[in-house]
Amino acid sequence: MIQTIQPITNTAHITATGICVPPRHISNSFFDEKYQKDISTFLRDKRNIHQRFFMNDEQATSDLVVEASRMALAQANLTPNDIQLIIVATDTPDYLSPSTASVVQHKLAAMKAGTFDLNSACAGFVTALDMAAKSIRADPHYEHILVVGAYAMSKYLDWNDFKTASLFADGAGAVIVSRGDPKSHPGTGIQNAILRTDGQYFDYMGVYSGGTAPQFSDCPKSDHPILQFRKKIPIETNGILWPEMTHAVLDRIQKKPKDIDWLFFTQINIDSIHTACDRLGLPRQKAHNVMNKFGYTGSACIPMALSDATSEHKLKKGDLVVLLSSGGGMSAAAQALEWSYDT
Repeated sequence: MIQTIQPITNTAHITATGICVPPRHISNSFFDEKYQKDISTFLRDKRNIHQRFFMNDEQATSDLVVEASRMALAQANLTPNDIQLIIVATDTPDYLSPSTASVVQHKLAAMKAGTFDLNSACAGFVTALDMAAKSIRADPHYEHILVVGAYAMSKYLDWNDFKTASLFADGAGAVIVSRGDPKSHPGTGIQNAILRTDGQYFDYMGVYSGGTAPQFSDCPKSDHPILQFRKKIPIETNGILWPEMTHAVLDRIQKKPKDIDWLFFTQINIDSIHTACDRLGLPRQKAHNVMNKFGYTGSACIPMALSDATSEHKLKKGDLVVLLSSGGGMSAAAQALEWSYDT
């Protein structure tokens, strides 16, 4: 008996955004004073980082997630009980086990929601967004999914390394992904994604303790897990990878770079963002950047940038938006979507 495949009957849409910026404001001058050298010039000119925010000592990643989630829920006019699934994308979890998403479910009192964490380093949010969209399209029981990118890297910094300690920051960004009817929303919403990994770079950058593998012998000694940059990924990698992935994801939906209204990149290197825009033949102004406001927030940076763009009323219904992320592993993700509401 030949089994027929049922057509997809649902579309998936971002219907709200939220952001959490933790309380401790850290200016570039903090690092100038701490290390007694001019670090501000490099941060400002080469990274577009002017300031960042750190968590308080008593805060956990889940606290940032909950605050961003509450903002998104309020914007969507939903309650925690309206959420069927919570996906938290982070590589700085509350615990090695259990998942941070389960902590979030409890703190939000989202008692009807299933949960899981997703660790794809700084590509985590875009990867999680793809998982949420596919879940909604495939399963009619999902109506609203909460997707959050969260970063608490200040707790893992190696303060002996000024080059990395001055880059990273904390924060969280949330979106609500909701089900739509393709008859009333034809061709809109979250459309297609591409995930890539180049695993040869797995031992280049990361937090290499706390798991089952022995710590690398050349890692600095520390009484707690710390972020380590063991080798340099070629500086041009993102400037080449992001345009390639943009063309690939656009081909799937029969669009061209000229059709893009907004780009949201991993927010760690302004030169790489400019290079990617130039290679795509797009004005640099089409990239909405927030590292000047928040520093580098890893898996949180793209949803934080989305929330920031909505607060500035930049996104309009029907805009073609491309999200491009990459991080340790080396993992990368590209997502094309048509924005579903005026901001």
